[in-house]
Formats: sequence, C-alpha cells, structure tokens
Amino acid sequence: MRPLILITNDDGYQSAGIAALQRVARKYGDVVVVAPRHNSSGLSHSITSKTPLRVRAVDIQDDCKVYFCTGTPADCVKLAEGHFCPRKPDLVLSGINAGSNASINELYSGTMGAVREACSDGLTAVGFSLVDYREKSDFEEILPYVETIVRQVLQQGIPAGITLNVNIPNLKHDEIKGIRICRQGASRWVDSYERRVDPHGHDYYWLSGRFEELDNGEDTDLWALRNGYISIVPGTIDSTHSDSIPLLTSRYADILN
Repeated sequence: MRPLILITNDDGYQSAGIAALQRVARKYGDVVVVAPRHNSSGLSHSITSKTPLRVRAVDIQDDCKVYFCTGTPADCVKLAEGHFCPRKPDLVLSGINAGSNASINELYSGTMGAVREACSDGLTAVGFSLVDYREKSDFEEILPYVETIVRQVLQQGIPAGITLNVNIPNLKHDEIKGIRICRQGASRWVDSYERRVDPHGHDYYWLSGRFEELDNGEDTDLWALRNGYISIVPGTIDSTHSDSIPLLTSRYADILN
C-alpha cells in the first residue's frame, strides 16, 4: 500500500506552492489536500471555535483528493484527520510557503501551525518555505531538494514529537550549496503601527516593522540561508524549558509546597 500523505498550507488551496508540493508528493504516495480557502498567513496555531467550518471538494482523483476549508491551517489538519483521510496519514506536509518561516517567523506561521497540530496528534510532519516574497514565486528550481527531503523522511522517519521546519533560499538549483540541520536563530520583529484615517474619519492602524537578527552563530537557520544552504530546524511542541525548573524551584522555594 502506498503511503498516505496529507498536504495543507497557509497561502490557500490555489497557491502555486501547494500545487508544487502536490506534484512531489504524488510520486511517493496517495495524497489528500485540505487547505484554507483564502490566504491564512500569520495565523500560527489558531483554531476556529466560534463559527462553523465548511469544506468543499475541489478535485477528486484516485491518487489525489483536494478540498478547501474555511478555517485555519490547524483546522485543516484536524478536519482532514477525522473526516477526509481514509486512514491515519503516514506523513503531513505543509507549504510550500512563499516567504521565510525561519527563526522567529516560525512562531507566527500558519504553515508551521499546521505542522505543530499534526505533530501533536502523533503524525510525522514537515513544513516547507521558500524565502521569496514575490507575488509569483518560482518553485520549480527547488523541487528536487523538496523531493529529496520528502523521500528521506519517508524512508528514515523523524523522532516522535519532533517537527521539521525547512527553509530554502531563493536561488537557482545549482546555486544552493547543500542542506544543513540547524538551530533556530535568535531574532525579533521590531513592530510599528502606522496610524491612518478611513473615509469616514475613523482611525485605523496598519502593521509594519523591521526584522532584527540577534544571533551571530554559524549553526543557525539564518546563517545557513544567508550563505546559500537549505536549513532544517527540528522543533518540538513541548514548550517546557527544563533547565529552568531547578532554578525556579530554588528561587521560589518559599511559595512551593
């Protein structure tokens, strides 16, 4: 039996990135796509709980079934598992996102929110992003690398409870130097909100800002991407900082039982 591969994203079911990812996945398994109806970037791991979710079939073939969902990327994974996958997926792929999800961007990413949701349900999950913010990104140059990683994950697996965040520099295929396993580079967004006035005279605010790197390490995803490498950052859904437990236990001893 061929592996069952579930695909989602946060750019919407009609994006070029998800179409490219489908072409790769169909070489290695049967595919179910459940993706947001509209662009859902920046929604992280949010889920829909106050409004109904609607799912519509878009294209049903023997080896690839495509649906859109009115919810978030995490909603798509939840619904797909329970209602649209004929069995437990062997692999969940999210992307290919247009734009970086490296470093702090992973926290905000709907692409990676879907990956974390899949991982929390015990599924093997990988997110792919191309560091290209153009309206029409070209994914063809990077597909051989995407295929290599998908094949490796299917053959070798990922440790339980671990996700993979794959970011690919916007380079020609032969300009990419290779693949590196990295740690997440420290960074932050320095936010600013531009105050504007709508036609009715009411104020509104538009988010902008700048990206600030806080890490000079040569073992980070930021360094890898800047130097022509694909970065793979293993992550975990357990947000406990274990090293702080003894420190806090000692520091807060007077309030602990």
